[in-house]
Amino acid sequence: MANPNIVNVTTIYGNTTYVALSTTSATTFLSNAASSGLVYKVNNIVVSNVNGSTAANVTVSVNSAAAGGGTPYDLAYQISVPAGASLIVTDKSTSFYLMENQSVVITAGTANYLEAVLSYESIN
Repeated sequence: MANPNIVNVTTIYGNTTYVALSTTSATTFLSNAASSGLVYKVNNIVVSNVNGSTAANVTVSVNSAAAGGGTPYDLAYQISVPAGASLIVTDKSTSFYLMENQSVVITAGTANYLEAVLSYESIN
């Protein structure tokens, strides 16, 4: 796993990705492939419970390998998101870098209750 030097940045692209969690299996939310030559700066992750009456748990982790592989290191572990509410997992004040061959994974405690949005910068 390389750690690309970001001193001489050529490009920074703003990106947003989103997912509706239709399963309780771990879902790869963002993946930075090995040897991509990129660093992703994750600015925020927001999880919303779109169910109007029941809370649902969420777990968000940074995994030590791309595509949801490797060891998960939890940013949020089984946090209850109330019905009709949102959880800010991370924001600009707690942003982090996703290096090559790492990924962000999200797991819902209940299928079809949670949606998530992640914004990041792709730095080359």
